Amino acid sequence: MPKQPLRIGMVGYGFMGRAHTNAYLQAGRFFPSARYEVVLQAVCARDAAKVRAFAEQWGYASIETDWRKLVERKDIDVVDICVPNNLHKEIAIAAAAHGKGVLCEKPLALNAAEGREMVEAVEKAGVPNMVWYNYRRIPAVSLAKRLVDDGRLGRVFHYRAKFLQDWTIKADLPQGGQALWRLDVQAAGSGVSGDLLAHCIDTAIWMNGRIESVCAMTETFIKERFHNLTGKVEPVGIDDACIFFGRFANGSLANFESTRYARGHKAQYTFEINGENMSLFWDLHDLHRLQVFDYRDEGRIRGWKSVHVTDNSPEHPYMDKWWVPGLAIGYDASFTHQVADFLQGLETGRPAAPTFRDALETQLVLDAILESARTQKWVTVPQL
Repeated sequence: MPKQPLRIGMVGYGFMGRAHTNAYLQAGRFFPSARYEVVLQAVCARDAAKVRAFAEQWGYASIETDWRKLVERKDIDVVDICVPNNLHKEIAIAAAAHGKGVLCEKPLALNAAEGREMVEAVEKAGVPNMVWYNYRRIPAVSLAKRLVDDGRLGRVFHYRAKFLQDWTIKADLPQGGQALWRLDVQAAGSGVSGDLLAHCIDTAIWMNGRIESVCAMTETFIKERFHNLTGKVEPVGIDDACIFFGRFANGSLANFESTRYARGHKAQYTFEINGENMSLFWDLHDLHRLQVFDYRDEGRIRGWKSVHVTDNSPEHPYMDKWWVPGLAIGYDASFTHQVADFLQGLETGRPAAPTFRDALETQLVLDAILESARTQKWVTVPQL
């Protein structure tokens, strides 16, 4: 029986546009769907020449230069949003109104108020929806989740995470425009909190449950930068660094840090979970390994174990679809796994997480962090 085409219309063609497109191309090869065949139908961006070159390189059938035309097209089934955060809400709501499934880059929106509107739109329209928190689907991280869910850790006491970069240290780096929108508060909504900590928070909630309260500190080290769009030196409204403490609903304590001012670090994302029976540690720089300590191990060789998560059996998530044991996969595979799970969700009727509603929980924590930093007080995170 011929497969049903799932025609993708992607808005944006930058770093995430390439990551998503590669995933669409690979998912059917390594994780073939019984019902759907992904079709790269159209890609949209304002610069016609650049988006046409992208379409030719990656295999999109057509282009658009106005996202409104894209979401109206009858030959598009799913709209993938890969543009700055300030555009997420309008595109997502319009796509849902036209009956399209919606995939959206993280964070969900500029703030929780916008996120609630997006959740309401996709749920009212009854369309499939998902947010690209891809680190959940790195096999070592997924294995950590299984160990937690199986109760192997026992009671959890601590969850700590950090995400360190160094690319904005230069004072003469401008803000705004296509390449540097993450430094412009109007486009990004926040700095490292929404960009980096959002990943850490999503993983933490997924693995350890709801975060109830936070106490945060932020800092903007460079107070003014030249703005590419206004041509003037403008105040910088985003956070360059953020540290927060918190408490999970299960009583465990949270300790999170993110910065773009950690010289020598390009993308050091790590997390550690300490339970009464077991501790787990993961590092993006060594993404195929999960460090495990189990105090119940006895004998003179008790200690941390480095589990190489490459076994091609169901014991190691996703790996049975890839290579032989011992051969690692990379960052890009996490997006492939997300597409595969999205397709499976369509087949089974059990939506793949994180949905917009799931991602709204992370957005609520982000809002609380910024409020806490502004007021210098503990803030309770609202429940969904």
